[in-house]
Amino acid sequence: MNFLKNSFASKNILLIAGDMFLSFAAVYGGAFLRFSNNHDLLMREYASLPPKAAVFSIAVILMVFFTDLYDAEPNDKKGIFSRIVIGNSLAFVALGTFYYFIPFVKIGRGILFLSICLAIIVQTLWHIGYALFLKLPAMSSKVLILGAGPVALTMGNLFAGNSRNNNGLKLAGYVNCTGETIRVPRNNVIGESASLLEIALNERVHKIIVSLSERRGSFPVRELLNCKLQGIDIIEGPSFYEQITGKLLIENMNPSHFIFSDGFRITALRRYVKRAADVIFSSAGLILSIPLFLILSIIIKLDSKGPVLFRQKRVGEGERPFIIYKFRTMVEDAERDSGPVWSSKGDSRITRVGRFLRKTRLDEIPQLFNVFSGDMSFIGPRPERPFFVESLKKQIPYYSERHCIKPGVTGWAQVKYQYGDSMEDAIEKLRYDLYYIKYQSLLIDLLIVLSTVKVIFFGRGGR
Repeated sequence: MNFLKNSFASKNILLIAGDMFLSFAAVYGGAFLRFSNNHDLLMREYASLPPKAAVFSIAVILMVFFTDLYDAEPNDKKGIFSRIVIGNSLAFVALGTFYYFIPFVKIGRGILFLSICLAIIVQTLWHIGYALFLKLPAMSSKVLILGAGPVALTMGNLFAGNSRNNNGLKLAGYVNCTGETIRVPRNNVIGESASLLEIALNERVHKIIVSLSERRGSFPVRELLNCKLQGIDIIEGPSFYEQITGKLLIENMNPSHFIFSDGFRITALRRYVKRAADVIFSSAGLILSIPLFLILSIIIKLDSKGPVLFRQKRVGEGERPFIIYKFRTMVEDAERDSGPVWSSKGDSRITRVGRFLRKTRLDEIPQLFNVFSGDMSFIGPRPERPFFVESLKKQIPYYSERHCIKPGVTGWAQVKYQYGDSMEDAIEKLRYDLYYIKYQSLLIDLLIVLSTVKVIFFGRGGR
């Protein structure tokens, strides 16, 4: 349940719950508008509505999720409205198809149209009202950052930009500690750590983020304890960073954070359940994709010479190597002259068909064999090549820790970050990979699956 306190979930759980309730209620409103002049018919319609309204509500939530409604800037009213209109329109189309196969939950066209119109209106009002609600003084919490060095600057930067990211928190300022070089804006430094309690009470802060680059000889234990006893929440910088961003601040973490913090609980039950799901879904996927295998094989062979399947050594769980399978998207012997290199934007080695396969992620279908055999899981960190792993391990702290679970066809890093082709990208994706390893659960797995569908549908991130 720790994931519920962090990232996407904590910021949007109330919004989603409100949307579900309102879209559910919109069906009843649509039925009322349609049969308000016939009480008996209205009552009979109401009696059959609960499962129909539930399906309608789920469809609306899924479609507005695909339009990035829950990532929209709260103050962008036009953006919110357009996403809601597009999402509900997609729900209208999707439900029409769904009703063809499962007529039991079908809503009449008149009620469905009225329900969609009502859902658009009430959702828009709810999202705008929620944004205004968060602006109320009683709903905002003031935060004090203990520290003025580079770590404190990283924490302070989280309060800039998209206001959805900070959960209604407002930065009161920075408190400097003796001996720390100031890297934050000096006009935002409002005192020294010796007066921490006095500053916190005067500023009426609710939370202190401990963001010291160096703690030896300067950590204000007594001052922080006094603040804690006054009811002020004390949180370490890396933990706060996780809650806001959905990734780990690996540069400023020490081994004790991994050892003593919540998370990183990989139980035997979870391993068994995940493996069972991998076997079931990969088997079904392999059977259903047989026609696609035949069609894509012919197209790949017609487009360029070379084998249909691409085989490459990757590093898996426990840093054990395995062979990954993909549909070939590059010309034959693409690295003959260059050696191992990351694919870059506009890479000339990618074939015409390969570009389409990468954009739609169809090139990854053969990885179902890897999932079925147990080398991979559906969800986990993307497996990297041994050449790059050895290089990244020497340059990035905790890089080896991503190999404590099976690699995945998709994962938290893949849906949260674009394709990476540099050291900086590798670091950023590792932040997300370790976050997933720390908080992995059925809920985050479900979110990754839905986000992957969205990525594929809109063709994001492929290269």
